[in-house]
Amino acid sequence: MPPYPYTRREFLVNASAGAALVALASDSLAVEPTPAIPALSSALTTLQTPKPLPFNPAKLDGISEKLILSHWENNYSGAVNALNTVKKRLVTALEEVDIPPFVYNDLKREHLTRTGSVVWHELYFHNLGGSGKAGETLRKALGDAFGSYAIWEKEFRRIGAGLGGGSGWVVLGYNLHTGLLENYWLSDHLHAPAATLPVLVMDMYEHAYQMDYGASATAYVLIVP
Repeated sequence: MPPYPYTRREFLVNASAGAALVALASDSLAVEPTPAIPALSSALTTLQTPKPLPFNPAKLDGISEKLILSHWENNYSGAVNALNTVKKRLVTALEEVDIPPFVYNDLKREHLTRTGSVVWHELYFHNLGGSGKAGETLRKALGDAFGSYAIWEKEFRRIGAGLGGGSGWVVLGYNLHTGLLENYWLSDHLHAPAATLPVLVMDMYEHAYQMDYGASATAYVLIVP
């Protein structure tokens, strides 16, 4: 699985540790050696493969197995294939001497879009399959951030309902720059809050609910997260 979203417990532990590290950074970076960067895969040639669902799609409450499998096979896996195609074309285009920069950037825009689709879908699927109940530690964190768990949930679901009939994502994220735990509205795969670790992701594209709920995004919003 990707390094995030964290499980609820991991998020709370790591958020605390992250805040401590940020507080220490200004004092330590001047005297401590720079940590070694781990070995990285090639940004140009590394291709993606669809990740298997981390749950049994036949056992979800409120979302049918048929919908989940269609979502995984057509929308998510399709995004993976599209991303790989774009990356292959980028490698070829980079070798072209006379390619106009704006033409190359058209490919980079597709690269950004397809990457967003792959990542957000993987985070969304990673959220599914649990009990649907927030633990006491997370409930307290959300209460501290929003005034109460109920207020957080009200806003999260309201954002989702507002995206009904259109497209986008609802994201609960911890912003490493501002130190805030907030709900974010995303209109597409391209745009996401800066410096933010996703904690909970809800897909509001119609393919995430239409097969089960028709045009009623509100009914879908009420059963997730």
